[in-house]
Amino acid sequence: MTAYIIRRFLLMFPTLIGIVTITFIATQFVPGGPIDQMKSLLRGHGGGVLTEAGGGAVAGPASRRGEIDAKHMEELRKIYHLDRPLWERYLRTFLWYSPDDNGASFTENFFNYDNWEGFLIFKFGNSFYRNKSVIELIREKLPVSASLGVTSFFLTYSICIVLGIAKAVKHGARFDTVTSLIILVGYSVPGFVLAIFIIVLFGPGDGAVAHLIPISGLTSAGTPGYESWTLWEKLTDYLHHLAAPLLCYVLGGFATLTLLTKNAVLEEMRKQYVLTARAKGLSEKRVLFKHVLKNSLIPLVTGFPIAFLAMFFTGSLLLEQIFTLDGLGLLSYQAVIQRDYPIVLGTLFIFSLMALVGQLLTDLSYVLIDRRISFDESHG
Repeated sequence: MTAYIIRRFLLMFPTLIGIVTITFIATQFVPGGPIDQMKSLLRGHGGGVLTEAGGGAVAGPASRRGEIDAKHMEELRKIYHLDRPLWERYLRTFLWYSPDDNGASFTENFFNYDNWEGFLIFKFGNSFYRNKSVIELIREKLPVSASLGVTSFFLTYSICIVLGIAKAVKHGARFDTVTSLIILVGYSVPGFVLAIFIIVLFGPGDGAVAHLIPISGLTSAGTPGYESWTLWEKLTDYLHHLAAPLLCYVLGGFATLTLLTKNAVLEEMRKQYVLTARAKGLSEKRVLFKHVLKNSLIPLVTGFPIAFLAMFFTGSLLLEQIFTLDGLGLLSYQAVIQRDYPIVLGTLFIFSLMALVGQLLTDLSYVLIDRRISFDESHG
């Protein structure tokens, strides 16, 4: 297993480099880059402009055609690192040694973390338009996405596995039919449609039947007296804000996992060893929980590690827009629209790395659950 893990880790590097390389090349040919965005801004304002990006500022008059003069164009190119050759920008994406001329020795500069940049050491640069680092922006948006992701993860798995087992035990009964109808109806309703329906009926608008949905955010922070609330009151307020977006987010995910659990349990219950266990006089509970359930978990493990890692970075653009939540989904969408390449490439690198690690953990989980699976034999 150790050799397999090492091989998988070694394969992650070319995979990540390939993903980022393809995206980097695509960004070089997509119209509407940072310079084009600035020209569009000038055309909209028709006059002077002041912009901060990457820690710098540029100010100057715009011509009547909304163009930037050569001096300010050069300053903008430096701010957006477009003055460097394409090969250098590409290498800086992964790893680049750029020491400051501070009179220190080469050894001191070489082992100084601040003199290095690149994704391979988890430095993703600064946003073009927000004057913040990509890591700082992700850290700011993470509470919203993690709140939805962590809660929906545990809620979905705990309900769906129990419900799937119950449906398998009562296969063909009224309980099975009714629950199947409910989860399939929930699966057929898009989350954003349900969100709009909830906002219209129970939101803060004047036409709502009842005002049950808060205006925005995950807390009431900023309202008068919030800081003096007790811990219980803040927790209740947090759950109040979380309930509606969480319902819209998890409703469609119940069907897949529930039916997968049910079918996996049913398949195991029809096997010969279950009939043998029953013939020996074992109770149904003992057969179910000691034999059937253990073998039924193998198909469920497929998406568990990836879902566990992704739960901290869950993002849904439409739901965040409808419920006015400032999360990673909205951040990623705005970065693509604004051609904010550091955010686009940085988040892509993180999500790709999570997916690769999650897939490795999935493979390892197969071995932990079923010792009959051996990576050595599969590669032998």
